[in-house]
Amino acid sequence: MTQRTPSAGGPPADAPSIPHGDSRGGGPVTGRLAQLWRYPVKSMLGERLPAADVDTAGVAGDRRLALRHRDTGRVASAKHPRLWRDLLTLRAAGAAPGPVRVTLPDGREVSSVDDDVDGVLSRVLGAPVTLIDRPPAGATLDRADPEAVLADGLAAEVPVVANPLGAAAPGTFFDFAPVHLVTTATLARLAAEMPGGTLDAARYRPNLVVEVDADAFAENDWVGRELRIGPQLVLRVLAPTPRCAVPTLAHGSLPRQSDALRVPARLNRVAPLPQLGPQPCVGAYAQVVRGGRVEQGSVVEVG
Repeated sequence: MTQRTPSAGGPPADAPSIPHGDSRGGGPVTGRLAQLWRYPVKSMLGERLPAADVDTAGVAGDRRLALRHRDTGRVASAKHPRLWRDLLTLRAAGAAPGPVRVTLPDGREVSSVDDDVDGVLSRVLGAPVTLIDRPPAGATLDRADPEAVLADGLAAEVPVVANPLGAAAPGTFFDFAPVHLVTTATLARLAAEMPGGTLDAARYRPNLVVEVDADAFAENDWVGRELRIGPQLVLRVLAPTPRCAVPTLAHGSLPRQSDALRVPARLNRVAPLPQLGPQPCVGAYAQVVRGGRVEQGSVVEVG
């Protein structure tokens, strides 16, 4: 299920109104959870959910599995599109440790518990891979320089950095932290600069799409603040999310879109962490302070 306009998937028309605060002044902001996503296998397409439990490991079933190249030991990631962009032709659904179904480009399905799952995925991707449910010690993935990918093309040899996994969530397959969120205001601002004025939120692979009365890129100013979603869940925002080449790639039926990186590079180039230089950022990373169940339409309060 995809979003063709940034505000799609919001509350029903007859939902009661909620007063909104002012994000620009740092005061409380109130809105709703417009979309909820998980990606059961790292770098594959994911699934939109009506509701989910969220704990310190993120949305239940999110990025619990990944593929590991049997020769290099690297975790497969579309951040290195020359090698792994075809991961985004595969769609995963389900929540490990239960079975996760992977739909192949030709419509066939393979399950994470099938005896031949590694062989099937290796043949589809053209590389020897193993489906794993925990990162090996010192696990890394390759991140290609995204602006070099834009300049030189997907098949070009570009600078690549080996990134450790889960800096804010050790022992996981997350790039940094267990929750990634983005506001509808940010998506709408980006969409306004895109050809045709449309943008699919799935390009940025968020867990939470938050609908609030806020300026575009308000997430930058939420660092250090808490978000309360529904009656239980509390998140703390850690950092703006720096963007790699992934948003520019074809995602299933979505075509390649280089402006998905070029536009934020022009509009929101900030330093996500003190030790990093300015980078194009969209959305924010968060950690879970208190777990809970959330559903589309849950009230969101930014403290």
